[in-house]
Amino acid sequence: MQLDLNLLVALDALLEEGSVTAAAHRLHVSTPAMSRTLGRIRRATGDQILVRTGRTMTPTPRAIALRRSVHDLVQEAHRLLSPDTEVDPASLTRTFILKWHDALAAAAGPALLQSTRAEAPGVRLRFLAEATSDAHDPRRGDIDLEAGAGAPSTPELRHEIVAHDRLVLAMRPEHPLATGDMTLADYAAAEHVTVSRRGRLRDAIDDELEARGHRRHVVAATPANATALQFIGHQDLLVAVPEFVSRPQLNALGLHTRPLPLTMPDIPVRLVWHRRYDNDPAHAWLREHARRALHDACGSSPRPTAG
Repeated sequence: MQLDLNLLVALDALLEEGSVTAAAHRLHVSTPAMSRTLGRIRRATGDQILVRTGRTMTPTPRAIALRRSVHDLVQEAHRLLSPDTEVDPASLTRTFILKWHDALAAAAGPALLQSTRAEAPGVRLRFLAEATSDAHDPRRGDIDLEAGAGAPSTPELRHEIVAHDRLVLAMRPEHPLATGDMTLADYAAAEHVTVSRRGRLRDAIDDELEARGHRRHVVAATPANATALQFIGHQDLLVAVPEFVSRPQLNALGLHTRPLPLTMPDIPVRLVWHRRYDNDPAHAWLREHARRALHDACGSSPRPTAG
């Protein structure tokens, strides 16, 4: 029996992309050529692998069972055939795409750019807005590195907690609650701003307040920390923001901070990347610089938790 091991590479792309067209684009072949390759894979495995469901392609149970093994085989083949596992930053020419929470980009982005350019002047960083939807999808590997609080829910994505932050209450110095004692009832009775990319007027703080018999009055939702801090700088409003990564903006705007009058969990700072970059030396180099920049911005020791 003669095996064409190139079929494994095509199968890996098809299973990860879930689309003949996307797999063809990833492997730089035409869509008809990828369709013919899928036919060869079907004949070799005796299984349909992908079946059309409306406008999408759905993997068969056999394909789902094969996905991890196929990917690991392809990655191992790349590792074995790679002539060098080291990277020379001085000669590296590459553009990395990063999708970071706005506060993390503002707090750690300048240090990351400075440290990467000091070693690799040929490297460029593209920071994208953390939008609710985007043409760039980390599940396809379009994003080199994400940074935020949320954990990914798909097995294609790796994640690592590199630091922790905590919520702090921000307000202008003239706010009535800027000094003196502040009870939970005082806090709830004030007017509040939330930070939500989707414009939500409630968050986990409201759940905690209601569990204690209080409700707060939220008057506005903003998509980013920077916008919320601008709002509270001119009115008697309160907003809860991550303390460490917001510190540069808090200081620049002359805002006052106080501890929240209720206990909220620490905020994890995660790096997220597609598993196809696991063995990429240049990407590993970028991850190390990002870890250091985020750790320094948060002023806390990273907890070695990966997934």
